[in-house]
Amino acid sequence: MFFDVGETIVDESREYGTWADWLGVPRHTFSAVFGAVIARGLDYRETFQVFRPGFDLAVEREARAAAGRPESFSEEDLYPDTRPCLSTLREQGLMVGLAGNQTARAETILRALDLPVDVIGTSDGWGVEKPSTAFFDRVIAEAGGDPASVLYVGDRLDNDVRPAQLAGVHTALIRRGPWGYVLVDPGVSGQCLFQIDSLAELPALVAKYNAEQA
Repeated sequence: MFFDVGETIVDESREYGTWADWLGVPRHTFSAVFGAVIARGLDYRETFQVFRPGFDLAVEREARAAAGRPESFSEEDLYPDTRPCLSTLREQGLMVGLAGNQTARAETILRALDLPVDVIGTSDGWGVEKPSTAFFDRVIAEAGGDPASVLYVGDRLDNDVRPAQLAGVHTALIRRGPWGYVLVDPGVSGQCLFQIDSLAELPALVAKYNAEQA
């Protein structure tokens, strides 16, 4: 069992709000443009270009950190269903991991949260990011090498579900966060083992599936 991070286990609403503050635009305006960018199938980073052409996210992250306003999240930003889900899956005897496009700083925060997981992997740490096939090759390797034994849970059809399926990994779509609501592709979502609205649903579904496959 591997989970994406942003909008799968971590609610990023507050963090995107701080980016609106950094840009000096109303939070609801930033959110509206963010949703429009996603709906057009563009990279979310294009949102920043609308407000500040030439915006360099890596540079601005450093500037925020230098100003004492670093990009961050904490225990209060975890979705309430995160810890119970991860704990229950481990109690079922499953290997549980996190794997997402996250910065080195975010990886440090994830480790400090002491979540009930066996593996934490990030794009910065692994040197490869989704939707690259190499990212999911690393997930498969961490899981023991058999893609058919892996379930990847994410909120994005484009970055999480489709590339995981192409790598031969089973998938579960969680419908929350902007991508979970805006992106629609029945051809991809229809191939998911599960489509859920909360991680609270997942342990029972996984237990039932594994019992049927036994």
